[in-house]
Amino acid sequence: MNGGEVKGVESPAEPLEWRFSQVFGERSAGEEVQEVDIISAIEFDKTGDHLATGDRGGRVVLFERTDKRDHGGYRRDLEMMDTPVRTHPEFRYKTEFQSHEPEFDYLKSLEIEEKINKIRWCQTANNALFLLSTNDKTIKFWKIQEKKVKKICDMNIDPSKATGNCNPACSIVKPYVTNGGCADRSYGYLSKDFALPAGSFAALHFPTVHSNETSLSARCRRIYAHAHDYHINSISNNSDGETFISADDLRINLWNLEISNQSFNIVDVKPTNMEDLTEVITSSEFHPTHCNMLAYSSSKGSIRLIDLRQSALCDSHAKLFEGMEAPNSKSFFTEIIASISDIKFGKDGRYILSRDYMNLKKPSGEELEERIPLYFRLSHHIYVYKKLWDINMDSGPVATFQVHEYLRPKLCDLYENDSIFDKFECCLSGDGTRVATGSYSNLFRVFGCTAGSTEATTLEASKNPMRRQAAAPSRPRSMSTFARVSRRGPESPAVDANGNAFDLSTKLLHLAWHPTENSLACAAANSLYMYFA
Repeated sequence: MNGGEVKGVESPAEPLEWRFSQVFGERSAGEEVQEVDIISAIEFDKTGDHLATGDRGGRVVLFERTDKRDHGGYRRDLEMMDTPVRTHPEFRYKTEFQSHEPEFDYLKSLEIEEKINKIRWCQTANNALFLLSTNDKTIKFWKIQEKKVKKICDMNIDPSKATGNCNPACSIVKPYVTNGGCADRSYGYLSKDFALPAGSFAALHFPTVHSNETSLSARCRRIYAHAHDYHINSISNNSDGETFISADDLRINLWNLEISNQSFNIVDVKPTNMEDLTEVITSSEFHPTHCNMLAYSSSKGSIRLIDLRQSALCDSHAKLFEGMEAPNSKSFFTEIIASISDIKFGKDGRYILSRDYMNLKKPSGEELEERIPLYFRLSHHIYVYKKLWDINMDSGPVATFQVHEYLRPKLCDLYENDSIFDKFECCLSGDGTRVATGSYSNLFRVFGCTAGSTEATTLEASKNPMRRQAAAPSRPRSMSTFARVSRRGPESPAVDANGNAFDLSTKLLHLAWHPTENSLACAAANSLYMYFA
């Protein structure tokens, strides 16, 4: 797949060997994690040179890449080398700032958390970084820029006689008269008896301003508020660089970056009678290249592709992507399992990656696998899936990736401790050949999505990512054509390869793939782990 495009004629790529790169905020053994320090959002910028994270305390932390160096002076040495120089992205802490504060809605008697739900990078300008951050109700547009620290030098004072508490800016020598008195006359008055006291400067001069040091400053340029009655679950930048969307459970609004007091409602699924509500919006994403197209997912497991050119209010969709349901398969838990927690477009915009909870059933004698959401019958298999959709084919996903099958005997526990409502994110590699998503026990999985690929790697967010590597599937199902749905990724049942029981309290919800290299950033509680291959 090149830039997100699947090519059936290409041979599948070899599975990547992932290695640990860095960790920020690693906690020691037995150290208790503070709730406000847990990472809740991760995002690379388009160049991959900057990484932003948000936490539940409303803070945004920025990291910058440090391994890019100019090798021009060593060109001859590099040409003489037999093997190319291999480097992996290395980042360092850049700055942090408080993006959101806890608030209280007095009209609804509702506390608004400061937790950062999403971060999106905007286009850079004049060596300044711009990003959007949002909590449940308010979106903020930030500008991060290096500013020179100005210092006033060459004052009209004698440095040897200046005291520590003296303000140099105010220590300008006053003119004295011969009898020791101070000339207190109007400006410009010159006395014939004017003379400088002994040891003073012979002449006055203007102080000079020097800028030898720089400091980073984050300034909130605009605040987009009072446009959502429900919690904001996603924001997405448009490819035109001028607009963005924000989505809550029932509405999607279109904003202009330069206008903070007005937005346009483009999707509204709120019924006249709330008792008739059947589904809510769970995620939304702009098309990466077409500024008039966007997609949003729902709690029913469907993805709608809409075209802003059709109408001002996009009540109808251009395309609908949804899995097939078997008759009489609905239950109390059906909608919970079918709910899509995250969607991502491929780099070229042809493919959409979605993450949801789904069951799988294979009718005998058929190659097409039906995706049947079922959570009530414990005798059936329960899986958590990622799906890859082709926007040119709405009959079904071109690939389905099984994330963790070992949850099958723990269905009741998942519902009782609310783990069934966990929202896992997903991401694609820059070339579109692989996808990744998180799981429980701080595990995350990487799948190959080219034709014939059997790559299904299980990694742990630790300094030894391959410690819980699962065995490869014994009978992988190849994806020879787009019309055929492939399923990959079964792993060990109730324990990992080392016999360790899975832990529902430790979950890897947020991760991001570097836009140009095989590098992953993962959030495990308050720690940020980075890996490369």
